[in-house]
Amino acid sequence: MIAHAAVSEAPAPAIPRLIAPTPYQASFGRVVATLPGGTVVVSVLVDGKTVVTRSTSAARIRLTVPLPRYDTMIRVVAIDAAGRRRSSATVGPVFGLPPRAAPRRAGSFRDARLTRRVTALARAFRGTAAVYVRDLATGLGAAWNARARFPAGSTLKLAIALEALRDLRGPPAHGSSPDGLLRATIVGSDNRAANALEVWFGGSTSGGSARVDALLRTLGLTDSEMFGAYEVDERAGRPIPVEADAQPSFGRGKYTTAWDLSRLIADVYLAAGGRGPLVHRLHGEVTPAEARYLLYLLVHAQDGGKLDRFLPRDAVVAHKAGWISTARHDNGLVFWSGGAFVASVMTWNASGTGAASDVLAGRVAKAALERFNHLDRH
Repeated sequence: MIAHAAVSEAPAPAIPRLIAPTPYQASFGRVVATLPGGTVVVSVLVDGKTVVTRSTSAARIRLTVPLPRYDTMIRVVAIDAAGRRRSSATVGPVFGLPPRAAPRRAGSFRDARLTRRVTALARAFRGTAAVYVRDLATGLGAAWNARARFPAGSTLKLAIALEALRDLRGPPAHGSSPDGLLRATIVGSDNRAANALEVWFGGSTSGGSARVDALLRTLGLTDSEMFGAYEVDERAGRPIPVEADAQPSFGRGKYTTAWDLSRLIADVYLAAGGRGPLVHRLHGEVTPAEARYLLYLLVHAQDGGKLDRFLPRDAVVAHKAGWISTARHDNGLVFWSGGAFVASVMTWNASGTGAASDVLAGRVAKAALERFNHLDRH
């Protein structure tokens, strides 16, 4: 018998490792990756098209690249001195958001012109309305009746999702049970899924609601209350003033305000950049990666025709709406090429709400975008 020498296979080449973004997250275009030794040129491709090529001798690269405002695939290619493509790594889907909208902190300053406009829109609504809008870069904004309490409907499912993420300590694995429940709660606004999440982290819907209420208080949101399970059908100047000018009359149950809702979703936005109370008051229990995962779910929410109703097609809305027979609301972040703003529009009518509520939300968002776009150009 002839002994054959063992044939050793060449080791597989090292490949880039993408640190950010990661799959199923929103991204403002920031790409961070480690590179294999010998790399002299790195290229970033978006959906197969090269958007950045740069010489480098560093072991890690940090780049900001333009991303389309839809789900996309990002590929990082490392090239050696001989010009050969040594290796590559791909990540996706990633939802692209404008780099100028990247999270930053800003104050709160009343814009007189926008205040007049949104006040007129809210007062013209047949019923009771509340509005809060604020540019997230400049802090300029406006409000009307923003501290009045309204039946919350599904808007507080955002708070349920945040409390669930606190227990996960990282975005859930795609296809896992928590991921499925979070997607159903935010994207599909499913009541059963929201209740199941409360049971998952609180032991019961009442225990879960107590934890959600504690989270809201920690964030300084004192005019909101979860109040148990969701019903399941077996079928530039002074600060923006936030007051309660017209309070709708309703019984016990979930309630919140335009002021609280706007701050809650703005906190998610800030956390996506490692800023704000979700990061600092909760001592890392909600991570930037989790916030970007939640933003990804919010931009895919299946409830259009509200804040986005009259916006241009290149604007993106990450939102959580809610409604019952007498109340209809939308609360979201609007991203456009010039930046981002938060908008919360709430309505109530004892005789019932409908399309007029959605039209109001759309008109408020359109007025805010027009104003902020004008200020951005001057």
